[in-house]
Amino acid sequence: MKIVINSRNYNASEKLKETIEKKFTKLDKYFSNEITANVMTMKEKGKYKVEATINTKGTIFRAEVLTNDPYDGVDRVVEKLSRQMSKFKTKLQRKYKDHKDFAFTELPEIEEEQEEIQVVKRKKFDLVPMTVDEAVVQMELLEHNFFVFLNMETDSVGVVYKRNDKDYGLLETAY
Repeated sequence: MKIVINSRNYNASEKLKETIEKKFTKLDKYFSNEITANVMTMKEKGKYKVEATINTKGTIFRAEVLTNDPYDGVDRVVEKLSRQMSKFKTKLQRKYKDHKDFAFTELPEIEEEQEEIQVVKRKKFDLVPMTVDEAVVQMELLEHNFFVFLNMETDSVGVVYKRNDKDYGLLETAY
């Protein structure tokens, strides 16, 4: 596993980086292919935030924790990711017996109640060409947390969304 470590608003110590490397290599057992884990540690208002994203073919595992101790944050993020991967493995095993990106034999079984995914509402709409700024304004007017639009600048489908930190994010499609 390749691990990319970044820090914001402070410089993460070498000891913390080594701990991240050590803890995240434990997640290698979940994958049969080489993957990359992006880990971001931040200091915000006296607390530490640890975010991690692991992107595999078609699946993104993501976890974040806000804590007083960055080492505790790393432990909790790895635990959350491990839980997500175990749940995902169980669902994959039910649907696809020979999925190539996941090493099923290495994963512990998690006993849990079968949760059926149910789509309760469908909606079709026309994609309106607009700028990112116009999409944010439209999202705010509708009082939604996200808004799908046709980005005039890139001529592709985009999604603007409101982040937990009250800023905005933009998802862009690549195909």
